[in-house]
Amino acid sequence: MSGVSLQFPITPNTDSHLSAINWDNLPFGKIFSDHMFVMEYADGAWQQGEILPFGPIAMHPAMSAIHYGQSIFEGMKAYRNDHNEVVLFRPELNARRFSESAARMCMPEIPEELFLAAVKQLVAQDAGWVTNKPGYALYIRPFMFATDEFVGIKPSDTYKFVIITSPVGAYYAEPVRVKIEEHYTRAAVGGVGRAKAAGNYGASLYPAKQAQQEGFHQLVWTDAKTHTFIEESGTMNIMFVINNTLITPSEDADTILRGTTKRTVLEVAASLGIPIEERPVTVAEIIEAAKNGTLQDVFGAGTAATIAPIAIIGYRDEKLTLPALETREISLKIKDFLDNIKSGAQPDTQHWIQKVC
Repeated sequence: MSGVSLQFPITPNTDSHLSAINWDNLPFGKIFSDHMFVMEYADGAWQQGEILPFGPIAMHPAMSAIHYGQSIFEGMKAYRNDHNEVVLFRPELNARRFSESAARMCMPEIPEELFLAAVKQLVAQDAGWVTNKPGYALYIRPFMFATDEFVGIKPSDTYKFVIITSPVGAYYAEPVRVKIEEHYTRAAVGGVGRAKAAGNYGASLYPAKQAQQEGFHQLVWTDAKTHTFIEESGTMNIMFVINNTLITPSEDADTILRGTTKRTVLEVAASLGIPIEERPVTVAEIIEAAKNGTLQDVFGAGTAATIAPIAIIGYRDEKLTLPALETREISLKIKDFLDNIKSGAQPDTQHWIQKVC
């Protein structure tokens, strides 16, 4: 990071379209704020980053990311709390995961201090895009891709790190319907499932499309070898409540993306005295619990969705309806806890909130 200032030059966007935003009709991920952060990697080091007006990025037809898939990203959010402060929720975990993804994909890591400075200054520049409308946030998308102008299979020598932001409402407009996938695979042991690599999502599109044609929102991915163990669900980690115990697949294998929201849910549950089991979870035990009435709750945990209640689980030719949302005491309690910390309604004793100056 030698020679890189953490105070980034800014070229203001003189053509803001913030005033034209219809906050009551805001599609997720299609509207973008006025600025973006851009930083280049060359000659073995990160160069000086800058904040520019949001706009297209020029690329060479032989750019190696297009051909060989060296591309990673993160997802996080900025909120406006009850004190009219713009805040981030545990952004250091996103910075660490971004570095872990970069290392796995043979890309240069970004120091945590640099990553956080870029995020905070970009969000500060576009703070007007962070609304206090309940359920809304500014979605932050840091990403990095290889930029060598070379058609040859090797790690790139040059990269571009970019951050863009997008005002968003709820990712899911209704409780989620998921289908347990027993043929296609998201990730295999020894693969890149733990990295937030673009290719992981590209490979998931075809089986997800098939599930959507059957009336489901997402898939529940199972292990690649036997399809007997549950791993994660689409855009989220997945959590179950059986007999008042919160159960979620362990991350011992390298096939599950380590989620900030999932880790937070487990820490909140522990603080509330809720029993936790983080272990291998079989499809058979979840189906049995759903049928015998001991499965009290299933929900997804992720940055985009936060806490997303799951209403129906599809398994082979069955559709298993889960308990009514108002009966789900544990996920409702955890969601309220997280919402209250983000809004400033309760003290942040865990020091999870970072203010954007």
